[in-house]
Amino acid sequence: MPNIADILIEALPYIRRFYGMTIVIKYGGHAMVDEQLKEDFARDITLMKFIGLNPVVVHGGGPQISSVLSQMGITSKFVRGMRLTDAPTMDVVEMVLGGKVNKAIVNQINQQGGKAVGLSGKDGGLILAKKLHIVYQEDENKPPEIIDPGLVGEVTLVQPEIINTLTAQGFIPIIAPVGAGESGETYNINADFVACKIAAALGAGRLILLTDVDGVMDSSGSLISSIDAETIRKMVDEKSISGGMIPKIECALDGLKSGVGKVQIINGKKRHALLLELFTDKGIGTEVTA
Repeated sequence: MPNIADILIEALPYIRRFYGMTIVIKYGGHAMVDEQLKEDFARDITLMKFIGLNPVVVHGGGPQISSVLSQMGITSKFVRGMRLTDAPTMDVVEMVLGGKVNKAIVNQINQQGGKAVGLSGKDGGLILAKKLHIVYQEDENKPPEIIDPGLVGEVTLVQPEIINTLTAQGFIPIIAPVGAGESGETYNINADFVACKIAAALGAGRLILLTDVDGVMDSSGSLISSIDAETIRKMVDEKSISGGMIPKIECALDGLKSGVGKVQIINGKKRHALLLELFTDKGIGTEVTA
């Protein structure tokens, strides 16, 4: 059994380094549905706040949305991983994300002694958005197709005053990735990119993306602990990185370009993944640096 004192001493320089730092965490995947992992996450976030960090959580909720839509007899259609969102679907998305999922996370953190507050991107004018248009080209011999995803949006502006106010008062903001358009319409927005834009607006020292894989792998399948933006761009161009990791990388690069200190991609299926990544010498995932 490892010496508990040694573990605490190893964490000390990292606690000192991160003291007062804003850290944005995108919470999603398996970590949001496994009961033990949900409890671990709530404890991790609470501990981070009590030792002087300022965690801000942006959450997804795709499986929960799909479940409720299915119960209501509404069939989801996806294009390039995005849910096509008509008005009835958007009503369910907002209800599930801003209500059921958001308040469950808030409650879990509060049960651990934290002071969490749930927000939608519509609260306090936090997230302004516009309609997202998807340009899809099946292959180079066919013309590109413009797909209308409905009420799916992209962030145009983050106004973080409400987050700063809550954080200064000791609260932990928990944010549902829903935004408002110019005419007051509601948009469903990819949680990874909401987390990225919020991290940039807050000048966050860290953006942490919880996924269901260990991080970025090299050609031999080994985890890359640290990589810079230029190298990871080359890996994408060479198709060494593909599939669901590409949006995470795009998000990481956008965050770094916008002034986020580092982006960390970690496996949320590991217990206390946040603490292991932030407060140990080795970490458990991939950090992407500018």
